[in-house]
Amino acid sequence: MIVLISPAKTLDYDPSTVSIKTQPEFKKEIGQLVEIMKKKSPNSIQKLMGVSENLAELNAGRYQRFSEVFNEENSKQALLAFKGDVYTHIDVASFSEEDFSFAQEHLRILSGLYGLLRPMDMIQPYRLEMGIKLKNKRGKNLYEFWGDKITNALNEIALGQPVINLASNEYFKAVKKKKLKSNLISPVFKEYKDGTYKNIGIFSKQARGLMTDFIIRNKVKDPEVLKTFNEGRYEYSESKSNSEEWVFIR
Repeated sequence: MIVLISPAKTLDYDPSTVSIKTQPEFKKEIGQLVEIMKKKSPNSIQKLMGVSENLAELNAGRYQRFSEVFNEENSKQALLAFKGDVYTHIDVASFSEEDFSFAQEHLRILSGLYGLLRPMDMIQPYRLEMGIKLKNKRGKNLYEFWGDKITNALNEIALGQPVINLASNEYFKAVKKKKLKSNLISPVFKEYKDGTYKNIGIFSKQARGLMTDFIIRNKVKDPEVLKTFNEGRYEYSESKSNSEEWVFIR
């Protein structure tokens, strides 16, 4: 099975000691987006992304320095570079070489700039969320820019195996569900609050990380095993689930 997660805005570029390093697949498309972003001033980036002046300056500089070459001086493996709420609950610090190898085969990260990443693909620092309305030759936003490319790549990787969607709605929208040649399972995490079960964003992100960690550590290849997931006190709810949406409650 193939597991999908979103990227993170927070990045950590401390040196990595993990030996597995690969190159991102969509270098042509990455280059096209970088060229668009290089032409934008910090002020236009601030308006485009809705970020602070400091973040706009930081990301304008990142795009000016962006290189066609991905190496240890300017890049780091995606799974190790991202440090948001999902990633802080994937304990990569204690992963073995076998864990990283399993992740490389079974985990994919959706990205506005990089399209679809393997965990050990080297990435340069960036910010470009999938939902940003960035005009390009293929359309008015990144969903139109990527078109069917991410879905086609997923189909080539999965070869009909189930796809486990642990990505946010913003990022999973880049996958064309009707063209996906795999059974799709989307785990949903809900908290008991005020007499009912609710989806709370921050806890859902953390739970996606916990489940990703669970899958990698236990080398899970059969989706049915996910029903045994109980990290963070979650448990699978048969009554609240259906064939595509599997609900975990606590």
